[in-house]
Amino acid sequence: MQTQMARPHPALRPYIDRYWSWEAAPGERIALPRLLPGTGTEVFLHHRQPFRSENGAALPAAHMLCVRLQPYALASTDDIGFTAIRIRAGRWGALVRESIGRLLDTQAPIDALWGREALGWHEQVAQAADFSQRVALIDAFLLARLAPVRADAQVTAAVAALYAAPHTTSIDALAARLQLGRRQLERRFLAVEGLAPVAFRRLVRFQHTVRALHLQPQLPLLDTALAHGYYDQPQFNREFRSLTGQSPLRYRRDAQTKTHFYKTSLA
Repeated sequence: MQTQMARPHPALRPYIDRYWSWEAAPGERIALPRLLPGTGTEVFLHHRQPFRSENGAALPAAHMLCVRLQPYALASTDDIGFTAIRIRAGRWGALVRESIGRLLDTQAPIDALWGREALGWHEQVAQAADFSQRVALIDAFLLARLAPVRADAQVTAAVAALYAAPHTTSIDALAARLQLGRRQLERRFLAVEGLAPVAFRRLVRFQHTVRALHLQPQLPLLDTALAHGYYDQPQFNREFRSLTGQSPLRYRRDAQTKTHFYKTSLA
């Protein structure tokens, strides 16, 4: 499988982490992952067959994935080809008018995000000759829709603080730093993210831990859990089961036979 990655236009970098692409070789079957709850939001633009869920239902040819409350399993496929847009946590509102809170745990088609004109844009992206042309088309489309004034600056700052240090950031202290009452922060955070700050913080810690399990598989499970703020193995096991329905050991064993969407940080 061929993989490619690119940074967005400089004006988009505060909002978009990266563009990335997978392209299967002819006849190559790809074991796609079971996506776990986290804070990520991706827009997938397929130029070959779209994903299918584990139960066989086809996803739209261009869609978002925003897994928050329960895992979402993708079926293996032998005709994969897509370009994905990885949107930074807390930055959705500068690019999309629709509240992300209404789209959590959905596979919404892109016309639900940007209207019917997005369907024609996807056709252009799908027919582009190569990854660099797709990136140029994506940059142009998103730059035309970028509206930073729609974002709540204090919620953006709260998201950044929780994402950077979930296990050491107190919600009360964060609200005080932002010169907000706790309830005021909670209301505004919920309106923007669709989750309360405490729930978001929980998902950040879990996401960071699972990412480390994939990117540093040589480390013991307990070492990884402790490094990300869990008190002990039983606490981590309970948290993992509550969010995934599996033990971390079972998940790690099953994940070794599949791909994943976790990435190293871009320098």
